[in-house]
Amino acid sequence: MSYIYVGSNQMIKKSEKFVLPLPALLVMALIVVFPIGYNLVLSLHSYDLAGAGVLRFIGLENYATVFTTTRFWNSLWVTAVFTLGALGGQTILGTMLALFFSREFKGKSLVKAIFLFPIAATPVAVSLIWAMMWNFDFGIINYVIELFGGHPQMWLASPTQVIPALVITDIWQWTPLIMLIVLASLESLPRQPFESARVDGASSIQILTRITLPLIRPAIIVAAMIRSIDAIKTFDLIYVMTQGGPGFASENLNIFTFNVGFNYFRMGRGATLAVVLFTIVLVFNLVLAIIRDAGQTDMQA
Repeated sequence: MSYIYVGSNQMIKKSEKFVLPLPALLVMALIVVFPIGYNLVLSLHSYDLAGAGVLRFIGLENYATVFTTTRFWNSLWVTAVFTLGALGGQTILGTMLALFFSREFKGKSLVKAIFLFPIAATPVAVSLIWAMMWNFDFGIINYVIELFGGHPQMWLASPTQVIPALVITDIWQWTPLIMLIVLASLESLPRQPFESARVDGASSIQILTRITLPLIRPAIIVAAMIRSIDAIKTFDLIYVMTQGGPGFASENLNIFTFNVGFNYFRMGRGATLAVVLFTIVLVFNLVLAIIRDAGQTDMQA
């Protein structure tokens, strides 16, 4: 009977290398694969809980209906603007903060703990606090604007101002996460390239742009991948602060999916939107992964 060695003199049968992971694979299939598969099947059916509630196969009709709906394209636009704005701001600010905290200074631990406070709060609590801050009548933001001679703004009630307000709120909460990931990468960098660059007379800007940033670029992209998943499917922040309003001005794809499925009870069409959302998240992260791998290949070359 043939064996393979694992660790120190422990032997298991070759067949067992497939049997041992089986429970974990079954659990993963139950909690991940099955819901995705069921949602995909449901997207091919008409299932209206407000009507007869009968599951009826209609093929790709739900997809054809969704892609010809103005509200879907509006939600897609809102998702893109919110994601790019929040992700771009968080990545830039998070990297800058990481570079700042990579240096030694007095009170560094206390200051870093203060900057990490936003990610310790729950998204619902953050949303409620910022909703009050953006309030037209008693919000502190309009109060500060008036102190400097400006005019108070509607913010969350304005179709043109609601997305910037939501983006700023999301940046405030999740920039520290980017900072932590990039900071961990900075602290693990080898010292030799920096010492050699200083001996050769390189300036601080040259060291930053030609050594530091290229070395931590994979970590920055990984941080952006992690945050992009949450940003594309943001729900709690937007739902608590605006519920997709005013009108549909802040209704992203996830809020639209929720409304179609659980407010209008069109479960088949809601499943279709969920498939579209899942596909967008997958494609976006594949693109970031390709960029990360291409950067690592260039560095090795």
